[in-house]
Amino acid sequence: METGTGPQTGETARAQPAADLGGAARRSRVLLGSLSFTALSVSVISTLGAPMVPTIAHDQHVSLGTAQWILTVTLLAGAVSGPVLGRLGDGPRRKGAIQAALAAVFLGSVLAALAPSFGVLLAGRALQGVGMGLMPLAIAVAREHVHPALLRRGVASLSITTSVGAGLGYPITGLIAQHLDYRAGFWFAALLTASSFTVVARVVPRGSSVPHRPLDTVGAVLLCSGLAAVLLTLSQGTDWGLTSPATLTGAAAGLVLLVAWVLQALRARHPLVDLRLVRHRAVLAANVAALLMGVGMYAGLSLVNLYTQVPSGAGYGFHLSLTLTGVVLMPISLGSLLANRLASALVGRFGLYRILPLGAVLCSLDLVVLALWRHELVVLMVGTFLLGGGVGAAYAAMPVLIVRSVPAAETGSATSLNQVLRTVGGSVGSAAISAIMIAYTPAGSSLPPDHAYSVALWVTAAVSLLGAVAAVVIAGRGASAATPEPSAVATGATPIVDRRQGR
Repeated sequence: METGTGPQTGETARAQPAADLGGAARRSRVLLGSLSFTALSVSVISTLGAPMVPTIAHDQHVSLGTAQWILTVTLLAGAVSGPVLGRLGDGPRRKGAIQAALAAVFLGSVLAALAPSFGVLLAGRALQGVGMGLMPLAIAVAREHVHPALLRRGVASLSITTSVGAGLGYPITGLIAQHLDYRAGFWFAALLTASSFTVVARVVPRGSSVPHRPLDTVGAVLLCSGLAAVLLTLSQGTDWGLTSPATLTGAAAGLVLLVAWVLQALRARHPLVDLRLVRHRAVLAANVAALLMGVGMYAGLSLVNLYTQVPSGAGYGFHLSLTLTGVVLMPISLGSLLANRLASALVGRFGLYRILPLGAVLCSLDLVVLALWRHELVVLMVGTFLLGGGVGAAYAAMPVLIVRSVPAAETGSATSLNQVLRTVGGSVGSAAISAIMIAYTPAGSSLPPDHAYSVALWVTAAVSLLGAVAAVVIAGRGASAATPEPSAVATGATPIVDRRQGR
């Protein structure tokens, strides 16, 4: 079934009979549910390999450092596919772009499950990473086809699927890795992707009122190459050596390519990402916060994951199995869901521009709590819950700020940049954690001391707090004075100025 033909303005909605409005709302809920299921499935798949790195290293006869590439290659693919899919989705072939991305994820899952060698497994994981670029397309579909009354909450719900999926993915992966062959996890991913493909085929509308524009191939190559070089350097710099020629060359090449992309994007007629939109203070605040919050979220999850699995005899940690570690990390999903609901209720009272820094502050405080009192298991579980709450509130606000501030034709590309910055932030967080752990590990030992975790948590807490400060300073008081009404958000109409603070 198809879910409607296009957006409705507020005037059209008021002119329709109540029964028609009820039908539109029902169709919107079905569409939002389908998009959320798809985004959640992709998020679960993207975290599938994290706890299975030791198992894959053993079965594929590779080192732990080499096996870590099953995460790195997924992150790289997700970072570079996001902007391309976002631009392809800003046109009449939006549904086709979503289905093509899901087909790539399905193929990657099958390849990983059948992989006769580690190289084929890496190729499969890279294809799975393409799905990480689907979030901007889901938000673009929601903006155009969801009833205005449900749009803000719907976009916020889509945005938190990243943290919710992470919380669900860890225990699922733990169960599979501990009780079954790791290949079963990739077969599970294939089944999940096939279900998402079927849902999209039946529910997501075919057409889009957004005019098609040519893909900026030059910009795509520059951005993808620059991001790949930077993320590769961040993920491998510790192993190469922070001052090694490979690290310095990779970092320099990545920065040069990204600067070239910025210059090209500012001059192109149809850029991959219209960077001129970033000049809007709300968009800039959301993007800077996305980068810094990405550091806090991924670093926090990584530290809890490592701390709970520290082997016995270390004098700290909990020596938990993969399954129990997944249970400890699961509360991040509940925290994200509750924060999303609470944030939606608080926006009308306190304003959208206060929710973003509030989420960042909560994330920072939670990391401080873990730095001081992580030696009790219940504190770790409460910590992951609060981390989900902070990230959920901030991630719920980011896309709404962007959608309210950019034309409808730029929704996909603008939200894709925000998604890329979250991914880059996660890469920075992972690299920072790795560097701190290595720096504090004594010679001849494979484990860092307990206080290394304290240092890492204090550092990530400071970065998350910086995200809150940036959101407040960049957005400023004046930014909240020009927020479109929901009808304008849905249709791309001229914004209606609301003079109330934060509305």
